[in-house]
Amino acid sequence: MDRQEQIFPRLNDAQLSRISSIGQRRSVRAGEVLFEAGDQHTDMYVVISGGIDLVRPVAGREESVTVLGPGQFTGEINMLSSRVAWARGRVAADGSIIALDRDGVRAVVQRDPELSEILLRAFILRRTALISQTDNDLVLLGSQHSLSTLKLKEFLTRNGEPFTYHDVETEPGMQALLDRLQVGINEVPVLVCEEGYVLRNPSIEGLATALGLTPKLDAKAVRDVVVVGAGPAGLGAAVYAASEGLDVLVLESTAPGGQAGTSSRIENYLGFPTGISGLALAGRALTQAEKFGAEVAIARTAVRFNCDARPYRVHLSDGEIVQARTIVIATGVRYRRLDVPALSRFEGAGIFYSATHMEAQLCTDGEIAIVGGGNSAGQAAVFLSGFAPRVHVVVRGPSLAESMSRYLIQRIESSRNVELRTRTRIESLEGEDRLERVRWRHVETGAVETRPIRNLFVMTGADPNTSWLRGCLVLDDKNFVKTGADLRADELMEARWPLSRPPHLTETSIPGVFAVGDVRSSSVKRVASAVGEGSICVQLIHKALQEL
Repeated sequence: MDRQEQIFPRLNDAQLSRISSIGQRRSVRAGEVLFEAGDQHTDMYVVISGGIDLVRPVAGREESVTVLGPGQFTGEINMLSSRVAWARGRVAADGSIIALDRDGVRAVVQRDPELSEILLRAFILRRTALISQTDNDLVLLGSQHSLSTLKLKEFLTRNGEPFTYHDVETEPGMQALLDRLQVGINEVPVLVCEEGYVLRNPSIEGLATALGLTPKLDAKAVRDVVVVGAGPAGLGAAVYAASEGLDVLVLESTAPGGQAGTSSRIENYLGFPTGISGLALAGRALTQAEKFGAEVAIARTAVRFNCDARPYRVHLSDGEIVQARTIVIATGVRYRRLDVPALSRFEGAGIFYSATHMEAQLCTDGEIAIVGGGNSAGQAAVFLSGFAPRVHVVVRGPSLAESMSRYLIQRIESSRNVELRTRTRIESLEGEDRLERVRWRHVETGAVETRPIRNLFVMTGADPNTSWLRGCLVLDDKNFVKTGADLRADELMEARWPLSRPPHLTETSIPGVFAVGDVRSSSVKRVASAVGEGSICVQLIHKALQEL
């Protein structure tokens, strides 16, 4: 089967019969619009007879995608989430169809292995094809010198949202377009959505809502599990909990994947001998969680939760509240900021904290530097060496041996355009509107060097995202969450641990509240370990729920 047949497969009579037993069959007339681009919670339609014309509204015109015939179906990954539809579906000829709502689609992919493989493969490939389009109905107008523009580009890219980007400072005709849209230069970045709807310098939360990346949350509903953070550990917990029938809500402040989602290629993750990008791994895990019924809310940030009453109440930054019988904390870590003057001035304008294809496009015309000696820094160095003519890896220690996997060290040693600078510290950053030069010092010799570096990637040690937990849970001296046997008797007594049993392996100082992945004290900071902790945690959640 070629790729086009996988994107738009044709179901056989037996498969159609099984879908018909779940969906609703009805007659349709030519010209009837089944759904519009931008609609949320659309049904999936399977053609029995006649056809459905799929078209994309682009720049005021219709662009034909395909005409679906008997046995073919509509939809992509929005069938499993609250994302908006990307195309208009219009009946091409009189006939009949089967309509399945989101619950019906989930029933099929959970219970029918054959249909699950066909549908999910088509959904994922359709979204991938969308992202690769050069002309999309979602257009971002921004500036390469704008941190807000970088944040929106990163948010859209990491959440798998197809968009077209234009730089208002370098591309001709952009000022005329801004004038036509009645947008001032101080309102950039701007997102132009379908039918000319304009979002001026939108917040991440506002953009997520407009794109349907977050469901409407019911403050009265009490979930079995609320997972805070959609990195590998959080998604691992969500997949296993939802697959075992628990009611799961995942809260994610930015995008699925956590720090792993920013990795260009992970080569030591079991089952992927040629490696997989963090973005692809996160996307697959998200689809898997949604397949089993987990609800995922993007751009929803937990700011605190009550420690002394059940069900627990998690308070979000937008004022919303969600209730849960158990909580899984999987908020991960963030790279430490360099203690260098002018750092904040160049963030997004030469200073970056991830190395994906988006950032790589900026590195083709000059040398770059990467600060850090861990695996993320090593992956970035290997990946970016394929774009930049010269890559400097700057570390404070004497070597990479203690902090980086051997296969990455070997790659760096064998790369002709990668130069390792040990015992070196960044001293200053220089430039006007963006970073232009970096000065560093060798800590033993005192030798100072200034290089014409316009792109600096910071991947140093990490701090846990636990500020919202202080005063509620027991943390270690570095503010990681203590769990299980790491919790001393006096700490449990001070925390008023109410049960006769000690905390479970990943359970915190509050019963039914768990911590997994990088945010947990004593955890192994690896993707596979985080996924493992997330899955193990679900068995302990079942035990905690039985105690209620």
